[in-house]
Amino acid sequence: MDTREIITVTNKFLVEEFEANPAAITPEANMKSTLDLDSLDYIDMVVVIEDNFGFKVKPEEFQAIVSFQDFYNYVATRVQQKELV
Repeated sequence: MDTREIITVTNKFLVEEFEANPAAITPEANMKSTLDLDSLDYIDMVVVIEDNFGFKVKPEEFQAIVSFQDFYNYVATRVQQKELV
């Protein structure tokens, strides 16, 4: 799965699951404030990521994610690690 596919899948589930405004999802935007995420939303996001990309997420890994680009990079790295195994 390449980065473009990851961004497409990610943006689709952010719009569907978190009712995000597609125009607000830009690589440099702050993910937490754009999506108005609380701690329960992060748990929901972990489940959605695991379902869509097939890897386990440790909630503490989200602490370093600020922008949507950070999020895309995180998912891309984890998908690549999974494909190497």
